[in-house]
Amino acid sequence: MKRCRTCLVPVAVPGVSLADDGICNLCRDPAALASEAAQAEKGRRSFADDLQQTLERTRGQGEYDCLVPLSGGKDSIFLLYRLAVELKLRVLAFTVDINIPTIAWENIRRALGKLNIDHISYSPSHDFYRRLFRYLLCNQEARGAVYTISYVYAPLFEGDAIRLAVQKGIPLVLAGYSPGQPEPERMLYEFSPQLLRDTDWTPPELAACGEFTSDDLGRFHNPRRFPVGTAFPRYLAPFHAWPYNQEEIMRRVVELDLVASSKHANPIHSNYPINWLLMYSDLRAFGYNPYAPEFSSLIRHGKANRNYWRMMGPLVDFLIRNRLGPGKEVTRSMQWLGLTADDLRISKPRGAYDPVITAR
Repeated sequence: MKRCRTCLVPVAVPGVSLADDGICNLCRDPAALASEAAQAEKGRRSFADDLQQTLERTRGQGEYDCLVPLSGGKDSIFLLYRLAVELKLRVLAFTVDINIPTIAWENIRRALGKLNIDHISYSPSHDFYRRLFRYLLCNQEARGAVYTISYVYAPLFEGDAIRLAVQKGIPLVLAGYSPGQPEPERMLYEFSPQLLRDTDWTPPELAACGEFTSDDLGRFHNPRRFPVGTAFPRYLAPFHAWPYNQEEIMRRVVELDLVASSKHANPIHSNYPINWLLMYSDLRAFGYNPYAPEFSSLIRHGKANRNYWRMMGPLVDFLIRNRLGPGKEVTRSMQWLGLTADDLRISKPRGAYDPVITAR
């Protein structure tokens, strides 16, 4: 596949075109890139000021200063370190035990032991998640498997974190989302307080399809289920406020002995196993890896190593397509869900699973 020789974005990505010199339209205008970077830096500094003031204002209000969703990846591990060691906050780590790989659990146990942080692990019904993943993969929205699953799956564990924070009176949930995660229209540094206070997060398509019970749908965050006057936490992404560099974080968690090796710090190995199946589905449907635009954006803005991803991107795609190495998770996930490659279908319009953004 043709890719930009500067940022590596595949030409198959909508809105991308390559000139004769192999440089894409996104890299073509240095002035536009500089302006975009300046605007992003201005926003980051504003977020950083807010984060600093918020941490100072909420420190010491209760047993814990913040709740951190802990997946075992490099970002959530490093976030624990910064909050607990550098900022000396009282941190409660929280893991939703669904589809977390062995290497991520090794990271979790090692980091918690090093940092001496309290931790709660919650294991919800695997049957529900199996039925959910199966339905979503057979009925993907127009943006494909990664988007469909991620933007139903993530609100579930985000809602679990909100409920736990409310129960324990924790004023902040601090997530290890890197810049660009999740979609900016959903969250840029902070989930809108209205989303937590006034909005039912249940995806309308799931409520209407008839495949899920009221108990199933009750797993999504809905402020109506809380007593009137409930104080919801702020839900922030500190890496949207702090300077972020992917390679530096991978290096630091190994250097600090929070993970055992560079392999343990690599998102390719610590990500959710089902993610390999999602990438496989999107590679078949669109011809490019759905994470490529995200990493290309990080490369354009100096936050990821171009040489690393120039080699690793095609290798990962090869492993996925041929179900080799970690790509064997494609086969394992399809067996778990009882699916074949032909069952992976896009059949819903764009936005089918997006929760309503205003109160209902």
